[in-house]
Amino acid sequence: MDKKLFEILACPLCKGALYYAREQQELVCRQDGLAFPIRDDIPVMLESEARTLTTEERLQKK
Repeated sequence: MDKKLFEILACPLCKGALYYAREQQELVCRQDGLAFPIRDDIPVMLESEARTLTTEERLQKK
């Protein structure tokens, strides 16, 4: 994923910071507990497409 694009993206719900989970190809918002998929290098920033993080994932430090 393009680093410049990542720098300007924010969570569409809370406008908070996201972190890039490279192995899962997701942008993660711990505040909302959602992981937005990246498909073909395009972030899908729709709540309906996001998966809910597990409690363990929400507590992990990255």
